[in-house]
Amino acid sequence: MATLDSKIPDGTIAEKWNNFKAHQNLVNPANKRKLEILVVGSGLAGAAAAASLGELGFKVKCFCIQDSPRRAHSIAAQGGINAAKNYPNDGDTIYRLFYDTVKGGDYRAREANVYRLAEVSNNIIDQCVAQGVPFAREYGGLLDNRSFGGALVSRTFYARGQTGQQLLLGAYSALNKEISKGSVKMYTRREMLDLVLVDGRARGIITRNTMTGEIERHAGHAVILATGGYGNVFFLSTNAMNSNGSAAWQCYKKGAYFGNPCFVQIHPTCIPVHGDYQSKLTLMSESLRNDGRIWVPKNKEDAQKIQKGELKPTDIKEEDRDYYLERRYPAFGNLTPRDVASRAAKERCDAGYGVGSTGLAVYLDFADAIKRLGKDVIEARYGNLFQMYEKIVDDNPYETPMMIYPAIHYTMGGIWVDYELQTTIPGLFAGGEANFSDHGANRLGASALMQGLADGYFVLPYTVQHYLADQINVPFFKTDTPEFDKAEKDVREKLEKLLSIKGSKTVDSIHKKLGLIMWDHVGMARNKEGLEKAITEIRELRKEFWKEVKVPGSLKGVNVELEKATRVADFLELGELMAIDALDREESCGGHFREEYQTEEGEAMRNDEKFMYVSAWKFKGEDLDPELLKESLNYENIEVKTRNYKEAKS
Repeated sequence: MATLDSKIPDGTIAEKWNNFKAHQNLVNPANKRKLEILVVGSGLAGAAAAASLGELGFKVKCFCIQDSPRRAHSIAAQGGINAAKNYPNDGDTIYRLFYDTVKGGDYRAREANVYRLAEVSNNIIDQCVAQGVPFAREYGGLLDNRSFGGALVSRTFYARGQTGQQLLLGAYSALNKEISKGSVKMYTRREMLDLVLVDGRARGIITRNTMTGEIERHAGHAVILATGGYGNVFFLSTNAMNSNGSAAWQCYKKGAYFGNPCFVQIHPTCIPVHGDYQSKLTLMSESLRNDGRIWVPKNKEDAQKIQKGELKPTDIKEEDRDYYLERRYPAFGNLTPRDVASRAAKERCDAGYGVGSTGLAVYLDFADAIKRLGKDVIEARYGNLFQMYEKIVDDNPYETPMMIYPAIHYTMGGIWVDYELQTTIPGLFAGGEANFSDHGANRLGASALMQGLADGYFVLPYTVQHYLADQINVPFFKTDTPEFDKAEKDVREKLEKLLSIKGSKTVDSIHKKLGLIMWDHVGMARNKEGLEKAITEIRELRKEFWKEVKVPGSLKGVNVELEKATRVADFLELGELMAIDALDREESCGGHFREEYQTEEGEAMRNDEKFMYVSAWKFKGEDLDPELLKESLNYENIEVKTRNYKEAKS
């Protein structure tokens, strides 16, 4: 039986990763050709892992749901990537990046993993520069840095407002090199629908070709899951509509524990909801908070007039504006962490000071920055973001403040992994947003790209090889075995069942209902009554789905509704687990805000005595409650204390 052994190496925190690498098991070059690895996902973590393992000499198959790896959702993380190079000479160190990340996650991340992330961050920048990633540079030629939330130093490297896109192109070029060489075989338009276990080890996957409808079997000595997060359980999120948690969920149902499912990030800088027929939300990069100032009217009457269209934001005098983040958190101001900034925006809107026609928006104003720096400088830094905003909202942000409001963005929870990024299923690894390991209860901005590339380029190539060292005498797997037969049979039966229901409800209509339940009760603010209600309502909605959903078309060929139906079926189960986890965690920490547990000032109130652990949930059966296992979190290198963003203290 799998146990929660985090497998953290011996030594001081600065020695652990080097100790692992010094004593890891290796595979010689001739034997690497005998081993095959399946990489599911081609975003930063997946593309980097596939390229790196292919370069080492392993045989690799890489699968992506899109028509090209270039379209992976990593492209959407545009603001920047963190690293502790200290180019601005403003006091940054590996330890400070480590500290800020653990503190930003409200002391709910595994210390050893976070230190390794900070340690390899500098290597990422060197790797990407060598690949030709066009990072912004200062006049003298050095790479430029800007600030992001939760830090008092400038450590974020960026390529205008296209950082995710440029980093993905770098990883894509490395991947293409290996594809051309023959070490990596690329499978596009494939969706993983099940994991295949042989003698308890991950040995293959079942995929569906979304163009032909063909069900395919793929075998390998190990499987790497790099499929991103599950934010679309809320229906409206900043994720691409294709983004889903189904691959991770199928692994959970095969025995991989799910870590901290309730830890979901609300991003404070998104374009507000503007109607009932929206399919997704648009993220405005956190980098905008470097120069933009966030405010609402001080007077409720002014806010109400703005909501009715009787006043414009430019009509509000400076003395009548409440720059509430600067007022509440003077040391960090507009660069407070995302969870703090999001709750502050919600508080102002709930109190009646919100703007826009719905009252669910606040202003992000660049007037001061344009006056101080000039429009040309702002355009050079953020021009594509301003252009995107104007196209969506039909308003010029150079002249009128942007309207923003928090939205579902990133998921800190994910498949539980040990220090080696291996799940509780031997041979199954998870990287990037698909695992839970590095961000605790809240992710700092510009750390998603950092983790994805760290896992793909600098962690998995070591740890997967370590696992495979004793597998060199295991021959290539055939797929005409009872294990593959059963897995394919189960997949076909599920798909055929969805097609056979022929109810009266569309997949989207049920997904929207789920999203409203999740946002209302498992969103920015949670409480015991709401979470219990959410669990009951999700269970009823799941019954309705399997009785009333209508999925047109057939198993053959393109069938987008069938794809959506399989994902919503999984979201209905995952949403319930998220609510169960949130109900169990009777504290507030990071993005998990239980209304019963807050300070007099409305800040999150942790309970370190009872809840300083990772929640790892074990699947027990379709109609059985999951089992909770706990990984204790021990902090030996950081003093655990209440987060403070009001003063410039570590």
